[in-house]
Amino acid sequence: MDHTDSYPVKLYIYDMSRGMARQLSPLMLGKQLDGIWHTAIVVHGKEYFYVGEGINSCSPGGTPLGEPNSIVDLGFTEVPEEIFMEHLTSLEESTYRSDKYNLFEHNCNTFSNEVAQFLTGKKIPSYITDLPSEVLSTPFGQALRPLLDSIVINPGGNNITGQR
Repeated sequence: MDHTDSYPVKLYIYDMSRGMARQLSPLMLGKQLDGIWHTAIVVHGKEYFYVGEGINSCSPGGTPLGEPNSIVDLGFTEVPEEIFMEHLTSLEESTYRSDKYNLFEHNCNTFSNEVAQFLTGKKIPSYITDLPSEVLSTPFGQALRPLLDSIVINPGGNNITGQR
């Protein structure tokens, strides 16, 4: 494939627990979790992610989370920036409005997965998208669900449509 009109797409993966999930999950959940994942898609020189305020962007690695724990190369896209921004704007007006955010069912990883498929036809790694069901399959996860449902992750960045 000729990459003249294609752009690299990367998945930035952050452990929101900063290593604590790995240490505490066996005790608390009775199973090992490697992290509490927040993901973002990096394309066209920016990092895009979905938070409680809607779809945000920043320069790559530019949130208070700092550098990602890992970066997955998702390949290339032929979707130019202009079309991609139109797509994001339509997502923000429909599926990814701020009031649709849910830590378990509809979060940054749902967004990263959908955008990855739009850009490259590939999904993000299943260990990330399977995490909520893994947590909820434990008695502790079920007990904490009402509390966890009320949590909105917001690592910063600027709203893509300029709404604040």
